[in-house]
Amino acid sequence: MQTETPLPDVPAPARFDTLALDPKLLRAVADAGYLTMTPIQAKAIPIVLDGRDVMGAAQTGTGKTAAFSLPLLQRMLKHENASMSPARHPVRALVLAPTRELADQVAANVKQYSKFTQLRAAVVFGGIDMKPQTEELRRGVEVLIATPGRLLDHIEAKNAVLNQVEYVVLDEADRMLDIGFLPDLQRILSYLPKQRQTLLFSATFSPEIKRLAESYLQDPILVEVARPNATASTVEQRFYSVASDDKRRAVLKLLKDRGVTQALVFVNSKLGCARLARSFERDGLRTNALHGDKSQDERLKALDAFKRGEVDVLVATDVAARGLDIADLPAVFNFDVPFNAEDYVHRIGRTGRAGASGLAMTLVAREDHRSIGDIERLIKKKVEIEPLELDDAPPRRDTYRDRSRRDDDERPTRPAGTSRPTYAAPKPASDPFFDKPYEPPADAPKPAWDQKAASPAPRGLSPYIKPKKKVAALFGAKKADDVPSA
Repeated sequence: MQTETPLPDVPAPARFDTLALDPKLLRAVADAGYLTMTPIQAKAIPIVLDGRDVMGAAQTGTGKTAAFSLPLLQRMLKHENASMSPARHPVRALVLAPTRELADQVAANVKQYSKFTQLRAAVVFGGIDMKPQTEELRRGVEVLIATPGRLLDHIEAKNAVLNQVEYVVLDEADRMLDIGFLPDLQRILSYLPKQRQTLLFSATFSPEIKRLAESYLQDPILVEVARPNATASTVEQRFYSVASDDKRRAVLKLLKDRGVTQALVFVNSKLGCARLARSFERDGLRTNALHGDKSQDERLKALDAFKRGEVDVLVATDVAARGLDIADLPAVFNFDVPFNAEDYVHRIGRTGRAGASGLAMTLVAREDHRSIGDIERLIKKKVEIEPLELDDAPPRRDTYRDRSRRDDDERPTRPAGTSRPTYAAPKPASDPFFDKPYEPPADAPKPAWDQKAASPAPRGLSPYIKPKKKVAALFGAKKADDVPSA
């Protein structure tokens, strides 16, 4: 008789209503469709509620925004008031994000969680006019989400006063260091009170991030729900060996073979992003581009159209690799292998979010093998590069040598043993009229120099000096002969 092995007890996911959160916050979370917490939320929220500094490390797409925003909103409810005075709504929580898109998304989540409270939230980032942001800040906000550069602009303009900040969040801090925001971070943190609660959340932790945490966090608690720099288990990762010139056709083939209806394609340069988007448009795909040279309004419109399903392929640089939450995104393409191996983790984290399955495909050219080695060392996993055969080869463009060879093949050939014919140079045509020497006609007048003899030069002058011409007297001037002699 065969006995069944009992299954291990798996703890049920923790529910939000088990936390010490205000009913107004729980109602907002339920309206957003969230009932159970992710692992990072279950571990970090109680610690933040206790007032401790936290370093949170989790795979991208696991709900880090709610892990820090919900407990901070709970702690700030004691300052909630319905006063219209800006003095009653000072900035008490500051969230710093590396990119405009991430800052805008965090602000949308915070406003969603606080919609049943009297707490105010605002976002400021570069690329747009400062005047509307200034007016919103002067009306008073409790939660300020910002990019470092634009926040410093408002601080210098005295639009943002941070002397009552109690909570600071550094979201995706490693990315802020990568793009050179460390001096700006240090300046911003110098404006804040020394006594504050500081939270640092990121998908990856580098030695620089740990040094930053040691400088600005007080006895932080490290919260990890996965190995640092790990990729999500719900994402299927495939690597294909493709020549650089064939990558665009490879994307088209994979979209067709896999039945992918929408994809995010990552490239390394802004110029390559715009060119590839135009190429996909010529292939009949609804395409848009997202890169740093576009205005903030254009970037937000492109991202919003992609989220609504109005765009099939969004070609983007790494400005879209961090923190963007695109629901049910089926696939991500690495058209260019990223220069920084950690960006690979963030890129493929745009798919397979919130437990859904996703597909990440990387196109590997001959010159990309060193970067692939860096990715293998980071994720501690050997990747298998598969060959990809394209259906039809594009017509090759003729070169000058090909055209010359084809012209030689089409030229008629001489029979063997015959010599090349010689041709005499053609004689120029002759005309008797033009061959005769010039003869003047008989009735032709003589030249002017032969009509009269040269007049003798006056005495004392050189024969080579011409005499003065006589000029008619004007206005009754006397002739030289009428002037009396002295």
